[in-house]
Amino acid sequence: MGPVRGSHPRDSSRSSQASLHHQEKDRHLNPSGRSRSFKWESRDPRRLRSVIGAEVVLVSILLGCLAGSASGSELGARSGLPIPRFVSVKSKPANVRAGPSVDYPLRWTFVRRHLPVEILAEFGNWRRIRDADGQEGWILAALLSGRRTALIAPWSAAKPVRVRNNSSFNSTVTAIVEPRVLVTVDTCAGLWCYARAQTFSGYIRQTRLWGVYPEEVF
Repeated sequence: MGPVRGSHPRDSSRSSQASLHHQEKDRHLNPSGRSRSFKWESRDPRRLRSVIGAEVVLVSILLGCLAGSASGSELGARSGLPIPRFVSVKSKPANVRAGPSVDYPLRWTFVRRHLPVEILAEFGNWRRIRDADGQEGWILAALLSGRRTALIAPWSAAKPVRVRNNSSFNSTVTAIVEPRVLVTVDTCAGLWCYARAQTFSGYIRQTRLWGVYPEEVF
């Protein structure tokens, strides 16, 4: 087929050369031969602030949950004190009931003062407790005291516990005490507690006492 009518063969040749020149230039700028496209998106600043704000709130909630999990305890709604915690029986007799009201049946009665109990829950003026034998019930908060006491190894029927004059296994033994003896606990350092009774005083391994938590310090 000949050149297009009305055009000169030389002009057609120049046009073809110019087209090839532009194609070569395009390939030089974009070796892949593919066309490049740019997409511009308009972002609404108000929407960005809303998204960022939601992310900040979510992170705060997650951090709060992690902090709550790490603490390992909660606070009583009425007392504001940690739950669980150890206290002691202040008065005798002290009735323990099946629920947080005098309308509930009587479970048992404490007839000895200063016995340690563990508070597990609070409801108004009532506290759900557990004793050294694992029994649970509800008692009036007014019948309890913050005084720290403990029973010596109530789970061990025959093995006595050594009391020492210092918080070390190398220290002198000052007394050998039978299980379930009641003592007043003055301090605990995480491994040893200083405890006393009418006939002895000294340091006792913390894990040999019911009425303090392992590694508790006070």
